[in-house]
Amino acid sequence: MDRLIQKIRNIPDFPKKGVAFKDITPLLQDASSFKRAILLLAEHYRNSKVSSLVSVESRGFILGAALAYELGVGFIPVRKPGKLPYKVERISYNLEYGEDTIEIHTDAIKKGDEILVFDDVIATGGTAQAICRLVEKLGGVVVGVCFLVELTYLKGRDKLKGYDIFSLIKLGK
Repeated sequence: MDRLIQKIRNIPDFPKKGVAFKDITPLLQDASSFKRAILLLAEHYRNSKVSSLVSVESRGFILGAALAYELGVGFIPVRKPGKLPYKVERISYNLEYGEDTIEIHTDAIKKGDEILVFDDVIATGGTAQAICRLVEKLGGVVVGVCFLVELTYLKGRDKLKGYDIFSLIKLGK
């Protein structure tokens, strides 16, 4: 795990002053670290009932699609407004450094679908909470919320009470 942690670069004051951005690009660039991260994430859900994985752009797509492939399940994209070509459901939410809106196709999830929600990093939990709300609004059941990296000092888990949460890497300040 230390090898994976060493591949996460800290970028101070990005995207705005006071935010410490966790850059996973070095991890993605190293084939063995990228593969190890996906296999470790998949191992946690290998025997779970998951019909599809939902992930948000943009870094979430990279890892989320690879994780869905490894688990042998479908991949459902959640995107910023105006990026999906069909009818959408949308939600706005607060971020660590502002506000955002995300959308999902209205036909992406059927009632009772067992959904794994994935994002690369959990900070304050707003994005993951918004994704869970979209999934549930469409009738899906969130069976897990999964992250490559959890920034524990921002207490994002607090917004996800009641969900099964797994973070591969936990980072303090």
